[in-house]
Amino acid sequence: MASFIKIYQDNPNPRDIAKVVQIVKKGGLVIYPSDTVYALGCDITNNRALERIAQIKKVKLAKANFSFVCKDLSNLSDYVKQIDNNTFKLLKRALPGPYTFILPGNNNLPSVFKKKKEVGIRVPDNAIVQAMVTALGNPIVSTSIKDEDQVIEYTTDPELIFEKWKHLVDVVVDGGYGGNVASTVIDLTGDAPILVRQGKGSSSL
Repeated sequence: MASFIKIYQDNPNPRDIAKVVQIVKKGGLVIYPSDTVYALGCDITNNRALERIAQIKKVKLAKANFSFVCKDLSNLSDYVKQIDNNTFKLLKRALPGPYTFILPGNNNLPSVFKKKKEVGIRVPDNAIVQAMVTALGNPIVSTSIKDEDQVIEYTTDPELIFEKWKHLVDVVVDGGYGGNVASTVIDLTGDAPILVRQGKGSSSL
């Protein structure tokens, strides 16, 4: 059964962050709070963990539209082709924040994503996620956890999330009540930004 670890957003305890990261480094799946909804994630370098997430989401890994959650824009060039000044300025304005930006992927993408031409990048404005990614040393591959209930769509209570997911994942981080509006998705692979999904972030950047 999964571990259930309480971490406070305003002052994440480094020892608790280390416990979570240790599980993730060993290939564990984590459910964690972000600046939007609770999300399911794993270490970007662990193919077995990536396969587990794909199985849970019932998608083929090579075609899955998972986001890469980064601590900031410094390791963007690890996975994304060189971007122009205007695009970089837009990213700097918006991040960290409740956005997913679709950018052209480069040849350094993990082997399971080699066929993908684009990648979704997230830098959530959430101290728990920032601390996790910093301690891990590389991005977390992430996807939001939806609820089967079409009325709610996203579960916000971490204890209810734990009850539902405790046999599917390895650790659930209780970071308090989550939001129920997903990130705004903006495609930056073309000549002009295209709004793919209106979510929590404003579309006028």
